[in-house]
Amino acid sequence: MGNGVATADQVISAGISGNCLSRFAKSTAHRTVHFIGGLAVLFALWWIGIHFITQNPDLSQFKDFSPKAAVEALPELWEDGTIPEALKTSGYRLGMGLLLAIVIGVPIGIMMGRSRWFQQLTDVPFQLLRMISPLSWEPIAVVVFAGWEEAIVFLITVAAVWPIAFSTAAGLAKVDPNWFKVARNLGAKPWHMVSKIIIPAITFDIMTGVRLALGVAWIVIIPAEFLGVTSGFGYAIQDSRESLEYSNLMALVLVIGAVGYVLDTACVLLINRFSWHRGDK
Repeated sequence: MGNGVATADQVISAGISGNCLSRFAKSTAHRTVHFIGGLAVLFALWWIGIHFITQNPDLSQFKDFSPKAAVEALPELWEDGTIPEALKTSGYRLGMGLLLAIVIGVPIGIMMGRSRWFQQLTDVPFQLLRMISPLSWEPIAVVVFAGWEEAIVFLITVAAVWPIAFSTAAGLAKVDPNWFKVARNLGAKPWHMVSKIIIPAITFDIMTGVRLALGVAWIVIIPAEFLGVTSGFGYAIQDSRESLEYSNLMALVLVIGAVGYVLDTACVLLINRFSWHRGDK
């Protein structure tokens, strides 16, 4: 109103906005405290362990494994291009492997969730393949593919496809069958079923599967890069070990953990932002 007196709706709206901002601020503060506190505990335990180990003169070389040595090595590894190059090459391999896993895994998961006979027919073979370590395929991949680059992407795809496929199938199994009956009665085509019902309904489950697949793939890519390539985080760690640069090795381990954490956090944000479930971690 123009007389300067706030209406009841305005007061209520202002109160709700204030409460939302207050809750958001408290939540952000709690997360920040937990984040910093968790890192502090981790680094403290790391420092204590190295401190006690190096008290033995015969083990004094382990001082290069300390948090201080690792942190001090980070700027040099960045300036000489080791970390940027590893981020680029390992990131490319990870992205290509995950993309192929999504392209393959989502349709397989939809078929498993929608077709009972397909699910029964493929359950045993898929479970058997899922339980095989992805790195077990490495000798075969080297023989089949022309180069190590393609072989590593294949190993990542093999590692990532199963979490995506089974999460997709599990999500589709929870969808109310009446939705499909109503859609068919309204004349929906198969493509409409997929684009208007299935994908929106199981987005949360697909993205949860992608998050799980990302974790597995990020673990697999490091040992996969130990042999046959001259780039990536796995190669950089192997090179640091062979040259006895243990501070560099620990710095790379820190970077690998940090990158994995960032990728996982990005997946969580996407799940919370785009899923109709509005799911949490």
